[in-house]
Amino acid sequence: MRILQLCNKAPYPPNDGSSIAIYNMSLGLTSQHIDLHLFTLNTKKHFKAESEIPIDFKNKTHYTSFSIDTSPTILGAALTVLTNKSYFISRFYNKVFEKKIIQFLKQEHVDIVQIEGLFMCSYIPIIRKHSSAKIVLRSHNLEHLIWERHIQQTTSPLKKWYIKIENRKLRKYEINAFSEVDAVIPITPKDAFLIKQLCKTPIHIALTGTNIDDYEVKKSLDFDAFSLFHFGSMDWLPNQEAVDWFLINCWEKIKKAIPNSKFVIAGRNIPDKYKQLKDTSILIEENVPTSAEIYNKYNIMIVPVLSGSGLRIKIVEGMCYAKAIVSTTIGAEGIECELNKDIVISDSSKDFSNSIINLLKEKDKREQMERNARNFAIKRLNYEPIAKNLVAFYQQLIATDE
Repeated sequence: MRILQLCNKAPYPPNDGSSIAIYNMSLGLTSQHIDLHLFTLNTKKHFKAESEIPIDFKNKTHYTSFSIDTSPTILGAALTVLTNKSYFISRFYNKVFEKKIIQFLKQEHVDIVQIEGLFMCSYIPIIRKHSSAKIVLRSHNLEHLIWERHIQQTTSPLKKWYIKIENRKLRKYEINAFSEVDAVIPITPKDAFLIKQLCKTPIHIALTGTNIDDYEVKKSLDFDAFSLFHFGSMDWLPNQEAVDWFLINCWEKIKKAIPNSKFVIAGRNIPDKYKQLKDTSILIEENVPTSAEIYNKYNIMIVPVLSGSGLRIKIVEGMCYAKAIVSTTIGAEGIECELNKDIVISDSSKDFSNSIINLLKEKDKREQMERNARNFAIKRLNYEPIAKNLVAFYQQLIATDE
């Protein structure tokens, strides 16, 4: 079986949620001896040097990347307000990339075109025109739902007005996309349930798997037992909302209960407003070479996400690294583990703060939760069986035309 995987973000190094999801999916497919061809946009915002990619991964995936600037501009946003085009989507359309796809489809027989996320769906018409391949949308999350939740957290009237306009177009586009493809591959059961309400397209759930052997649990020499951290791409609005909510509603209470505690904001593209905070108990870790440096150096992982959809890949990663995790309900969506055993769920600021304080104080309870998290990852998050089931679904999908 030959699969063309179309990605809106370069997957290596896998240092944020979506690139981890794409990278591990690629590994899973190649583990099933799929003839995989990975085409990816390499955006200016998340640019990744091709020289960093392991040769083995490039060879196995027939890796090809295309540089593009998808940065939003005021002019670009303004020009689409009065049109029916979604600015969120149109930024990822590139004529050169489209020509490369057409050229490949004319030269090679492809069984499946797997589109990674909604932002690559603008290429569906040319895929249909030049190939008989089944088109599959891997839905990382419901994009319009993320923005609906973000609207609820937005206080600026102008910003809220603009997002409402754009999200109406995005929702219509997303629902149409679900019906235009031959199958949808959501990452979580909840997203699958929601998508079933919007279309009659075949659905197969495929969690974001991992190679557990890649995650070595080894506390660093400077491990801080009284630390907690938030780790993620800080140019993603739900992550900024999460950190802001935590700082405003929880951090002072935690510091009062545990005066030597530290809060670490880690990830890519951290806004200056966090770097300029006067609080010396808040540390910034930006653009770390590997995720392991964060997970093995700091103690409790927090995910106070208030908006978003899909699966928080960083929670998957945190469980692989055997972290005690405190999350909101929205933050932990899609992780079907046992609550307060494998992960702690707290939605009010009072409960969220108390959960962290208790884990910092109760070492035995925290270490048991760390073991539970790691065991869950071993049993449920290995990418090979996930990919095997997905390939079996693809074989059935292809067989419908035979």
